[in-house]
Amino acid sequence: MGKGTHEYIEDERNRDILININGQLLPREEATVSVFDSGFILGDGVWEGLRLHQGVVVFLKDHLRRLYQGAKALDLDIGLTPTELTQRLIDTLEANNMHDGVHIRLMVTRGVKITPYQDPRCTIPGSTIVIIAEYKTPSPRKIEGGIRLFTTHVRRGYPDVQDQKMNSHSKINCIQGCIQAAKAGADEALMLDPHGFVATCNSTHFFIVTQGEVWTSTGDYCLGGITRSKIILLCEQLGIPIRQKNFSLFDVYGADEAFVTGTFAGITPVNEVDGRLIGNGQTRDMIRRLQDAYLDLIQQEVKA
Repeated sequence: MGKGTHEYIEDERNRDILININGQLLPREEATVSVFDSGFILGDGVWEGLRLHQGVVVFLKDHLRRLYQGAKALDLDIGLTPTELTQRLIDTLEANNMHDGVHIRLMVTRGVKITPYQDPRCTIPGSTIVIIAEYKTPSPRKIEGGIRLFTTHVRRGYPDVQDQKMNSHSKINCIQGCIQAAKAGADEALMLDPHGFVATCNSTHFFIVTQGEVWTSTGDYCLGGITRSKIILLCEQLGIPIRQKNFSLFDVYGADEAFVTGTFAGITPVNEVDGRLIGNGQTRDMIRRLQDAYLDLIQQEVKA
């Protein structure tokens, strides 16, 4: 099921999951929010995608820090402390008897509007907090076989237009890029910054490997990815040269390897960008090394 980098193996257990809406656990078919909710009307909210691995929500502190940073930037009162929100997350997992192989969507909106209007002051006090936990195993076909990217004309813009570091519900530019990539027969869109340098993908972060070095963007025009930051850290620990720098499609097309990162699937190889085969399409020595190191890092998190 699913498409692109978020392709997953269908699991029938998801039909019977309980979804947490403002502390109330509801069956999937009964879990709804108001048509006046700020998230529905305006995309006014922040969210996180998390992974449950062997009973542990991996890198939870990093995700919560990003969530609360985004909420503060939006002047949005979540209404719960990080400790209280963590407990609500745990309650949801326990109610579903979930322990492993679970992807979690944690969403916070400003709450219910008095009337459909953008002004935050036209909102009834109290945020809307939704937690959806599903059994999701990333598709081995994509992790092992790799994906195709297409460079979209939709850019990652300046922070004074919409700050790309904010993981908000307003994702229309990413959706536009994703649509264009899908129409071109690709799995995901590669997005450039306003200057024409590579920024990121529509839902994952992008890396290339060239002459033994790992390159990724400066990070100026993309979300502060949790997995991205872990890969950068692992490269530093392993003595692999890691560069956060400006580079263009010229460098991408000539790279030896390429991959994307994200909470859902970890590290996924990129076989092709804009019809150009990356490297020889088979050699993935650096990718395999980083995949192994990332799995070890997750195990350290589990044991901590």
